[in-house]
Amino acid sequence: MKRITPHLWATALSVSCAVTLFAGPVFAEEGAQGWQDSLNAFFGAYVVAPLVKVLFFDVAFWDNGSGDSVQIPFIVAWLVLGASFFTLRFSFVNIRAFGHALAVTVGRYDRGEAEGEVSHFKALTSALSGTVGLGNIAGVAVAVHQGGPGAVFWMMVAAFLGMSSKFAECTLGVMFRDVGDGGRVLGGPMSYLRKGLATLKLSRLGRVLALVFAVMCLGGSLGGGNMFQANQSYAQMQVLIPGLETTTGGWVYGVVIALLVGVVILGNIKRIGAVASFLTPIMCAIYLIAGVIIIVANAGELARATGVILGEAFTLRAGWGGLVGVLLVGFKRAAFSNEAGIGSAAIAYSAANTDEPVREGIIALLEPFIDTIIVCTMTGLVVVVTGAYLEEGNGIVMTSRAFASVLPWFPKVLCLAVFLFAVSTMITWSYYGERCWVFLFGQRGSNVYKVIFLVFVVLGVQLNLENVITFSDLMVLGMALPNIIGVVLLSGTVRRALDDYWRRLKSGEMKPRTTSFF
Repeated sequence: MKRITPHLWATALSVSCAVTLFAGPVFAEEGAQGWQDSLNAFFGAYVVAPLVKVLFFDVAFWDNGSGDSVQIPFIVAWLVLGASFFTLRFSFVNIRAFGHALAVTVGRYDRGEAEGEVSHFKALTSALSGTVGLGNIAGVAVAVHQGGPGAVFWMMVAAFLGMSSKFAECTLGVMFRDVGDGGRVLGGPMSYLRKGLATLKLSRLGRVLALVFAVMCLGGSLGGGNMFQANQSYAQMQVLIPGLETTTGGWVYGVVIALLVGVVILGNIKRIGAVASFLTPIMCAIYLIAGVIIIVANAGELARATGVILGEAFTLRAGWGGLVGVLLVGFKRAAFSNEAGIGSAAIAYSAANTDEPVREGIIALLEPFIDTIIVCTMTGLVVVVTGAYLEEGNGIVMTSRAFASVLPWFPKVLCLAVFLFAVSTMITWSYYGERCWVFLFGQRGSNVYKVIFLVFVVLGVQLNLENVITFSDLMVLGMALPNIIGVVLLSGTVRRALDDYWRRLKSGEMKPRTTSFF
C-alpha cells in the first residue's frame, strides 16, 4: 500500500477544513448570505479598522496657513523617499544596468555551478508571477477610479524609482541567504535584516526588524497575495460561468481554486518556478496583445488619452490637495502592483543559482519595468482611451468593460487571463508566506501555513472588495517599514558590491557566453 505523505495529509486536511467551515452555507443559500454579511462586518470592524489606525496614519504634507492641509499616509511617503534615496545612492542603476539585466536574464552570464535552486529566468518569472497579477488589471482600474487618469502617470514614476529599490533588496537577498544541507534556500528580508545588520553591530535591531517583516509578510500573503486575487478573479469568472454569481457559486469557486492552488504549493520553489516560467509569459502575451488591439482600434483617441493622463497628473483644479491626492493614489497602487521596497521579491530571487548577488539584483530591477511601466500602463491606456473610466464601476469590471468596447468576446478571454494571473500570484505569494512561517516557527510546521493559506483563498471570495483591498494594502505596504530601514542601513554594503561588480564587468573579467539558455 502506498504510504500517505505529509503533502497528501495537508491536502486532505485543507479539504476537510473547507468542508467543515463551508458545507452548511453552501447548501443553504439564505443562511450563507447571512453568514457572509456577518463575516464581512466582523472582518471590517475587528481586523481592517484597527490596522488602519496603526499603519496608515497620516502626516501633514502641506498647510496653506488657513487650516486646510494635505495629508499623506506615512507608509506611502516612506516608499517614495526610500525609492528616491536608492536611485541616487546607486547612481541611477535602474538606467545604466538595464541592458546588462536583459543579457543576464537570457542566460549569457550563467555558469551553472553556483548555489541555489532555480535559474535566473525562473527566479524572475517566479517573482513576476507574484507581482504581475490582478493589481495590473483591477488595481490600475481602482487607481483611475480613486485618483483619476493622472494616477497612471504617477504609477510609472513610482515604478521607475522602484527599480532601484528592487535592485538593492534582491542583491541583499542573495548576499545573506541561508542554504541548507539539501540545497533548500531561506532568504529575503528575514535573513538580510538579521544577518546583514549583525555585520554593522546592530544585531538586536536586525532581529526585531526581521520579526516584524515576517509577521507582516504572512499577512500580505493572505491578503494581497491571496484574498484580493481570489476576490477579483471570482468577480470576472462570473462573466464566463452562469450561476456563479450566487452565494453557493462563490463557495464552490473558492473551494475549487483552493484545491488547484494546493496542488502546486504543496511542492517547493522548483515546482513553483517551473509553473511560473510557463504561465507568466503566456499571461503577459495574451493580455498585452489584446491591449495593443484595443489601443490600435482607438488610435484616433490615443493622443487625447495621453493628454488626459498627463494633464490630470499635474492638475491644480482641486488645488494642491488634488495634485498630491492623485500622486498618492498612483504611488500606492504602484507599490501594491510591483512591490518595490516591500521586500517580498527578495525571497524568490534568493533561491537563484548564482554566486553574484549584484547580478541577481540587476535582473530584479527589470521587474517593476515589466510589471508597471509596461503592463499597468497598458491597462491605464485601455481604460482611458475607451472612456470606460467615465462610467460607473470599479476594479476588474471597469477593465473588462474597456476591452469589451472593441472586442465584445474578449471578457471571456480576459476571464482566462485573470484566472491565470490570480493562480500564479497566489502560488508565488504562498511561497513567500511559507518562507516567513519557517523563519518564525521552523520547517516542520510549513504545511500548517499552507492549509491556512488555502482556507483564506475561500474566504477571499466571500469578503467585499473594500475590506479585502484595504487589508491587502495594510499588510503589503506595511512590509516596507522594516525592510526599507534595513536596506538603507545596508546600502553602503550594496554600493561597494555594485562598484566591484561593475569594475569587473567593464574590465572584461566577466565574459558572456556565446549562446544563451533559460
